[in-house]
Amino acid sequence: MSKWNQFPHDSTAFSYEDEALLESWPDLHRGDRVEFPDADWVQQTLETCPDAAPANYNGDSASLAATIQDAWRCFHRGDYQQSTDLADQCGHLAHAVANKAAGIYATYLQPGEAEQQALYLTAVQRAEAAISILPEDPNSHYFHAFNLGRYSQSISIAKALAQGIGGKIQASLAQALELEPDHAEAHTAMGMYHAEIISKVGKLIGKMTYGASKENALWHFDRALELTPGSPIAHIEYGNGLYLLFDDDRLDEVTDLYVKATELQPADAMEKLDIEAALAELE
Repeated sequence: MSKWNQFPHDSTAFSYEDEALLESWPDLHRGDRVEFPDADWVQQTLETCPDAAPANYNGDSASLAATIQDAWRCFHRGDYQQSTDLADQCGHLAHAVANKAAGIYATYLQPGEAEQQALYLTAVQRAEAAISILPEDPNSHYFHAFNLGRYSQSISIAKALAQGIGGKIQASLAQALELEPDHAEAHTAMGMYHAEIISKVGKLIGKMTYGASKENALWHFDRALELTPGSPIAHIEYGNGLYLLFDDDRLDEVTDLYVKATELQPADAMEKLDIEAALAELE
């Protein structure tokens, strides 16, 4: 594997060593609702889904939990390659951190289109395996939709719809929200799904063919902000969705959402990258 690009900012504030990770976990994961991967969680998950274990698992749930926690520490400080590498050593138990790391890295730090798409598709395949093995985990479905959505944007929404990808994204997001109704990132993604469909094919075809509507888009964006008022991406994607739905008619609101995103304090490297992207759009 070629060396991934480095996080281009100081990550000192995002180093959650020792007990700091557990203490900060509720804030760091308010958006994706990932459970803290301690030894009890590992043991309980493997009792229900033994195939989620890595091939070399010897029953040491504490050691496996520590590796998954380290993968998340790497993610939060912006070491996305190490995060993915560690996660892939942990079988399907660590699918969420691997797929989030790959997706965020591809979005912000990988400029090559072919390499970007390959990362998304690898994450989609990993998520499909997680869905088959951990079907009750909402993030199996969410990160499937997340990476499929980013892949769709990279090839164009029109091409993605022609390939039937839109329906897969919608189905995975719906399942994630059925399993976890307070999954803020899934609400944001569902809002973008509706907004992009309406923007691309119009209200009538969007509603008849894809079940998309402006009302649903706005409801999901509002719900995401209600659940995670401190999330930069919830503000940014709401702004993006408003622009897709209303063009310049609500540009002041779009700008306001972007400005609010830049005024938030980033909790980790991902949020720092979100904020930097918003600042670039405001220039």
